[in-house]
Amino acid sequence: MSFSKTPSVGGHIDANCTRCRMLTNHTIVALVAERPVKVQCNTCGGMHGYRAPKAAPQPRATSSRPPSDKPKARTQSADQEHWQRVMAERDAAGARAYAMDQPFRVDELVRHPQFGVGLVTAIFKPNKMEVLFEQGRKTLRCRL
Repeated sequence: MSFSKTPSVGGHIDANCTRCRMLTNHTIVALVAERPVKVQCNTCGGMHGYRAPKAAPQPRATSSRPPSDKPKARTQSADQEHWQRVMAERDAAGARAYAMDQPFRVDELVRHPQFGVGLVTAIFKPNKMEVLFEQGRKTLRCRL
């Protein structure tokens, strides 16, 4: 088998086979303006239009610095400050026990057996709520 740089009828070329569904070696059957238009797969024998191999993805340029977690850290510290402010203003004893079959409202205090006391910050249909705990935000089930 010879692999020439300029394609010629009867020459070999790599192409995506429509029957094998992968990159295989093909024999060129027809050319138009020195470009292959029809090829025959040397693996399965199928004849089809030429499909050029997909270019390999170029590696992304990476910096020498590791990615920064500053935005996430800023959000977590802002959440912690907000939770501490709410707990200082409100009585945690008035928090309702969490149960996933109970309805809750935004700005309501919830007592969770694992996460402690939290503030309901959002309700999502059909049956979820976001609660801000001291450790961070958690999504919990609830009834609307």
